[in-house]
Amino acid sequence: MQSPDNSAPKTGQDSNLAARLKQLSTRVFSLLGADGTDNQAAQRMAIASFGIRIGGAALAYLSQVVLARLLGAYDYGIFSVAWTFVIILAVMACGGFSASASKFIPKYRETGDPDSLRGFISTSRQLVFLMGAALGLIGIGMVAMLSPVIDSSYVVPLSISLLALPFFSYAMAQDGIARSYDWPFLAMLPTYIWRPAALLIIFLIFLVFVGGATATTAAIAAVLSAFGVAAYQHVQLNQRLNPVLPKGPKKTDIRLWIFISLPMLIVDGFLQLITSADVIMVSFFEEPDQVAIYFAASKTLALVHFVYFAVRAASAHRFSRYLHSDDMKGLAAYVRQAVHWTFWPSVGAGAGLLVIAPWLLELFGSGFSDGYTLIAALMIGVLARASVGPADALLTMTGLQKTCAIIYGTTFVMNVVLNLILIPWLGLMGAAVATSCAILFETTALAIAAKRKLNITTFILPLLFQTGKTAA
Repeated sequence: MQSPDNSAPKTGQDSNLAARLKQLSTRVFSLLGADGTDNQAAQRMAIASFGIRIGGAALAYLSQVVLARLLGAYDYGIFSVAWTFVIILAVMACGGFSASASKFIPKYRETGDPDSLRGFISTSRQLVFLMGAALGLIGIGMVAMLSPVIDSSYVVPLSISLLALPFFSYAMAQDGIARSYDWPFLAMLPTYIWRPAALLIIFLIFLVFVGGATATTAAIAAVLSAFGVAAYQHVQLNQRLNPVLPKGPKKTDIRLWIFISLPMLIVDGFLQLITSADVIMVSFFEEPDQVAIYFAASKTLALVHFVYFAVRAASAHRFSRYLHSDDMKGLAAYVRQAVHWTFWPSVGAGAGLLVIAPWLLELFGSGFSDGYTLIAALMIGVLARASVGPADALLTMTGLQKTCAIIYGTTFVMNVVLNLILIPWLGLMGAAVATSCAILFETTALAIAAKRKLNITTFILPLLFQTGKTAA
């Protein structure tokens, strides 16, 4: 029998450890290198997306904390509801073109059709801006018409916030174009870094030179930041496109683009509604200060949810590329990795958030710590969505956008019904439980659809067993 001091086993362990470290370092360098496989490029984009999302989540969170402190719970709740409406309507105004860019741009690049590529990029941006402007004007008119039945505190901030719609939706269309070219910094920095930073800076300037921290001044700052960031991104995107897509004739196929984009609009629209409807529903039953607590909890949870959206942003156009290359085996392998990239970081981030959430909520001010139990309840839905990775993007990019739209539409209706039942009974906790239950249904339906229609497993537990068999 060998003594504990025998060095032979230790040498073997050191050798195995060295081999693993070498394999890890090789993998890291391959991810960061300038060339490599398409899968490595996707991982680099996902890593870049993670980094931007982390920084953006921190900055957005800081801006929300400052706004909550300066506005107070009542005005902060009003601004939260107004801006949530803008976010939802901006997705609608985008017409699905932010998502369809991930389908058409890789297609036209793969088939060598620069005329259609130029036509799609130009037309999509123009249409989105016009739809945003039209929807904003309609929304302002609706607020004016319904002002007798709307809480008067919401009327002016909501009307001003709607002026941001054309700029917000235009930026979303540009995000989709930049992502499709694997330009994550151009796609995400304006949205997740520059816009919250500009909002905070402009609001503080108003506070110093004009005075009066109100929901109205916050709305004005939000509109100006949306305009400035969209204009900056427009200039930067044109500068990046000019070398790779010189000026030339444009071929348009608006009917096809709209036909493909509309189901994607339904998918993205219902996804945004599922994510944001609870805040709107709470405002129907609770006072603005209670809405503020719920909104602060959901914003805190966004520090975990960013993982899902980062992988989704990095993966969607690659699903389309695998499909057009007729590489279903490669698609299935990539989906498997995308699920792992989504789930395990989400679990780690979620566990860490539950530890520090009480302290984070206290930053918003007194009374906001009541949102901790809401975070725990909402976390169930976030981790459920992470457990199937970007399954919705998989269905959308493989021509199953109608199936995905039906799932999301059903989920949204379920979410609204559950909110109507549970909020009057359980208050804020009712909204959290309703949202998590709806998302549990959503993820189950997405995983079943992907398996039945594509024969691709997206749920994390079967993938663990598959990985184990493969390794064996």
